[in-house]
Amino acid sequence: MKRGGIDSDHNSSEEDTAEKSKKLRTINEHSQTCDWGNLLQDIILQVFKYLPLLDRAHASQVCRNWNQVFHMPDLWRCFEFELNQPATSYLKATHPELIKQIIKRHSNHLQYVSFKSHFISALTVVFVNSKSLSSLKIDDTPVDDPSLKVLVANNSDTLKLLKMSSCPHVSPAGILCVADQCHGLRELALNYHLLSDELLLALSSEKHVRLEHLRIDVVSENPGQTHFHTIQKSSWDAFIRHSPKVNLVMYFFLYEEEFDPFFRYEIPATHLYFGRSVSKDVLGRVGMTCPRLVELVVCANGLRPLDEELIRIAERCKNLSAIGLGECEVSCSAFVEFVKMCGGRLSQLSIMEEVLIPDQTYSLEQIHWEVSKHLGRVWFPDMMPTW
Repeated sequence: MKRGGIDSDHNSSEEDTAEKSKKLRTINEHSQTCDWGNLLQDIILQVFKYLPLLDRAHASQVCRNWNQVFHMPDLWRCFEFELNQPATSYLKATHPELIKQIIKRHSNHLQYVSFKSHFISALTVVFVNSKSLSSLKIDDTPVDDPSLKVLVANNSDTLKLLKMSSCPHVSPAGILCVADQCHGLRELALNYHLLSDELLLALSSEKHVRLEHLRIDVVSENPGQTHFHTIQKSSWDAFIRHSPKVNLVMYFFLYEEEFDPFFRYEIPATHLYFGRSVSKDVLGRVGMTCPRLVELVVCANGLRPLDEELIRIAERCKNLSAIGLGECEVSCSAFVEFVKMCGGRLSQLSIMEEVLIPDQTYSLEQIHWEVSKHLGRVWFPDMMPTW
């Protein structure tokens, strides 16, 4: 009986081994006979969308099927130009001629284009040949007013989003041309030096759709070197009457002495971000002049408590729902009062623990309970990470 049991176990083991070998042989045969060139084009298309331009071009040479996918219009709806590879980069820059060839063939299909390049010739090809651009992002590119006129001439009926950053050759007149002709423009992002009263009035005309998002970057590289003009209150008023629900987002990277032209009268800003130190006086003016404010982020302020400024913002900015404070100081009592006044509408409350200064009423241990009570949810201050 014992020996028979051993033989039975041995036979069972051999059968299992034979079955596994058969499965492996089947898998290997399937792998060897699988024709990658006959994969469904929809699958290849999804893979190609994740590939950089140069890799797409190389993959298109594998077989006829892959080459057909390479020239499918759906692959070229969204296109990003990245030609500024530093000398230390392990990535190879795409040759401008390859981009020109692709654009000449697929310019009619382009809808969403992001361009960051010093090769203005490639961008010119896009503007000249494209007929249906709806989204265009231009960053650190020598685009100029004549180029924008070409863009407008070919895409005025379709362009809905335009974002421009670090484009020193574009003038306010160039942007005004875009606003005058592209009546379907819904989102616009640009540097403050391109913003003008004429531009706001053009965006407020009856033939222009209501703008949904306007982002303004107010940037100074060297203190005292940049002159900032003032936008008239009447221009802002006309703009808001035409687009009452617009989000006006302003990023400030200024030095303290450069804020004088700003927040002198009411402006319709909804989102304010201060990337450098901003004075108590400026934040006090924000509370007085930005009644539509929804979000406020202050990266640094100094060593003077912002108690009065926060209370003023809570009193006058009835739509405020998000605030972030970095290198600032606020007494615990003033902060609790601020949260009490804003109530549960504060969906985002990001405050570094170092910002809060204990006083006779609240300690750091007590404040999170009090704030949580007024918010209606558990809240803790953010902790500075230690390494």
